[in-house]
Amino acid sequence: MTYRLLRADEAFWRESNQMRVLNTDLAKQLGAESLGARLWRLRPGQASTKHRHPVQEELYVLLEGRGRIRIDEESLELGPLDALVVESDTVRQVFNDTDVDALWLVVGAPPEAVSSTLEMSEEMLRAFYPDGPRALPPELGGGQFEPPDPSP
Repeated sequence: MTYRLLRADEAFWRESNQMRVLNTDLAKQLGAESLGARLWRLRPGQASTKHRHPVQEELYVLLEGRGRIRIDEESLELGPLDALVVESDTVRQVFNDTDVDALWLVVGAPPEAVSSTLEMSEEMLRAFYPDGPRALPPELGGGQFEPPDPSP
């Protein structure tokens, strides 16, 4: 087969394990083998994990809303369709300190062998997440994200 198509209404969306950010793993659903690709929808006040990739370079494209990303200690603001490449081993974190959703396309290559925090060893968690997998950026108050209690 020379191509695989995933219709928008057929994509599987879920909240991320650590920060509860809605995302869809496009690469996995399409069977991509040489790159990773996700859509991330950050609601106001949300942040992705503050992380680095040992081998993966990532392309970030803001599709909707206003976007903010912290690269090491520098904070950048992006507008719709702005794009940014972040080199491997660089600490990065996307966050939303606006009052509207921000939709990001994030594409990386080569893919990491393990991408789920649930599958990582303690050593891998420390390498990928220098401040832990739930660190918030200073713009959202810093500290650690505490997921809401699911019980009523």
